[in-house]
Amino acid sequence: MAETLSGLKRTHYCAKVEGIGNEVVVMGFVQRIRDKGGIIFIDLRDRTGIVQLVLDESVPKEIFEKAKAVKSEFVLAAKGILRDRQSVNKEIPTGNVEILVNELRVLSKAQTPPFEIVDDTKTNEELRLKYRYLDLRRSTLQKNLMLRQELTKAARDYFYDNGFLEIETPMMMKSTPEGARDYIIPSRVHNGSFYALPQSPQIYKQLLMVSGFDRYIQIARCFRDEDLRADRQPEFTQIDGEMSFVEVDDILETVEGFIKFAFKKVLNKDVKTPIKRLTFAQAMNEYGSDKPDLRFDMKIKDISDIVKDSGFSLFADTVNNGGTVRGIVAKGAAEKLSRKEIDKLTEFVKGIGAKGLAYIRYLDEKPNISFGKLLSSGEDEKILEGLGCEKGDCAFIIADKTSHCLSILGALRNKLGKQLNILTNEFKFLWITEMPFFEYDEESGKWLAMHHPFTMPLDECLEYLQTSPEKVRAKAYDLVVNGVELLSGSIRINDYELQEKMFKALGLTPDEIEAKFGFLVDAYKYGAPPHGGFGIGLDRLAMIMCGAESLRDVVAFPKVQNASELMSQCPASVDKSQLEELGIAIKNKN
Repeated sequence: MAETLSGLKRTHYCAKVEGIGNEVVVMGFVQRIRDKGGIIFIDLRDRTGIVQLVLDESVPKEIFEKAKAVKSEFVLAAKGILRDRQSVNKEIPTGNVEILVNELRVLSKAQTPPFEIVDDTKTNEELRLKYRYLDLRRSTLQKNLMLRQELTKAARDYFYDNGFLEIETPMMMKSTPEGARDYIIPSRVHNGSFYALPQSPQIYKQLLMVSGFDRYIQIARCFRDEDLRADRQPEFTQIDGEMSFVEVDDILETVEGFIKFAFKKVLNKDVKTPIKRLTFAQAMNEYGSDKPDLRFDMKIKDISDIVKDSGFSLFADTVNNGGTVRGIVAKGAAEKLSRKEIDKLTEFVKGIGAKGLAYIRYLDEKPNISFGKLLSSGEDEKILEGLGCEKGDCAFIIADKTSHCLSILGALRNKLGKQLNILTNEFKFLWITEMPFFEYDEESGKWLAMHHPFTMPLDECLEYLQTSPEKVRAKAYDLVVNGVELLSGSIRINDYELQEKMFKALGLTPDEIEAKFGFLVDAYKYGAPPHGGFGIGLDRLAMIMCGAESLRDVVAFPKVQNASELMSQCPASVDKSQLEELGIAIKNKN
C-alpha cells in the first residue's frame, strides 16, 4: 500500500535545496536508481530539476530495503540532511549537494512507463501524445509551460501598468463570419438554434469601446475550425487588446513597449525599438511573403526590364504578356549547391506551382547559366549585374505572373535560408502595414475581407470601395518575427454609414447585414469613438521564445493534425439521448 504524508511537509523543491547541514524534505518522481550494494543513489525529480538522494547502511534496515524496491517514476517523499556531494555532477544545478536520507516514504508506485522520461527522447510524438501526462514530466516541456506562464504574467503586468482593464467576453456567442469556420454549440432551450465559440472577441471588444472602456485587455481563448499545422491549433490563446482615441502609430508603439518589456522580463533580452516597418506591397516585392524572415538577406530582384527583349523567348514573352521575371541570389552558395541539389530545388518549386526554375551557378571563372545558350551577346553580364550575382554565388530565376513569381521565390528563399544554415540566432521583428483590404476568392468569384469587415480603409482608398476593390488598402498591420506572424490588428470603422458601405462592398444584402451584424451597426448609431486593436498569439510568442518547433511544445494538451486529442480520444460520440434532447440527428457521410 502507498504511504501517506501524515504530517510530513515539503521544505524545498528538488533543485532549490539549500543550507548544508540542515534537515530538508523533498518530494517528487524517481528519475533513476543506482544500487551499489551497501549504498543506494536515487535521482529525485520535480518541476525544478533533480537532486540526488543517498541511502547507506546508517539508515534503519527497513528504510534501506524500501529504497531497494523503488523503481523509475515511483512518487517519493524523502527527509534527510543536506550535505556536500561526494562526487560532483556539473550537469545539474544541484550537482554539488546531496541528501543523506533518514526517512523515505513511497507515496505512489508506478508501472514501467511506455517510454523513458528523458529530454533527449527518441520516442515518436504520437505515442508521447497518447500518454501526454507522462510526456509532460520531461523538463523541456515543463520549462516551456513555465516560460509561457511568465509570459502571461508579463502581459498582465505591462497592460495593467499602462491603464488597460482586463474584461472577460462570452465564450458562447453568435456565429459571425470572421474568416474560418466556427465551432458551433446547439442550444437545448432554443431548439434548432446554435451558439458559436469565438474565433476572437472581435465584436465584443469593439462594443466595449462603444461602452466607454477605452483600454481593454484579455488573455482570450479562441477557436477556429481550420486545417492544422505546426504553428496552428483549433483552440488557441491570444493577448487580445483594444484602444480608443488612437491611430495606427499609437497602437504599434504600445505593442512595441510590450514586446520590449516581455523579452527583457522573460528572457533578459533587449529588443530594439522602434521596430522596422514595411508596407505589404514592399514586403511582397522584396521577400515574396507578408511574413518575411529577416534573419538573412536574399531580397528578390526584378530583372524584367533587362530581359524584356531577351534572346531567351520565355523571359521576353513573359514580360511582354504582362508578367515578370525576378530572381534571388544565394551568396557564396555555389559550392554548397551541386547540380543534384539544384534539381531538388527545381522539383520543390514545381510542387508549389512553378513551371520551371532557371539558375546561375557561378562556381568557376565563367558562370554556368542554365539558359545561357539562348542569350544575346552581353546579356548574361547585364543579368548578373541586375541580380547582384558574383563569383561563388547561386541565382534562381522565375518567370510568371507577378503574384505567382513572388510567392514562389518567397517560398524558395525560406527553404534556402534553412538549407544553407544562414539563419542568425536572433529575434528579427518587422511590422507589415497597409494590408490589402480585399482578397479575391476564385471559388466564389467574390471579393472578401482579408482581415475582417470592421477594418478601416486608408482615407485615400475610400473612393475605390465600389469601383476598384483591388486598390483598397487597410489601416491594418501584422507583427512578424523570424517568419512567424505574431500579431494581427487594425483601426476599426466607427461610422455606421461607412460600415454599411463596407458590408455592401462585400456583397452583403441589407437583410444579411441586419441578421449578422445588426446589433453592432445599431451600437455605432449611439456614438463610437475612433478605436483599434490587436491580437497577439500567446502560443506562438511562447513557441518563439522557447525556440520550439511546434505549438504542441508550449500547449499542455494539444490536438494533432486532424483536430483530435490522442490522450482522451476526443472528439467522441455522445449518448443518443443527448442528441434527441437537442433535436439533432447524425447523418453518416459516405
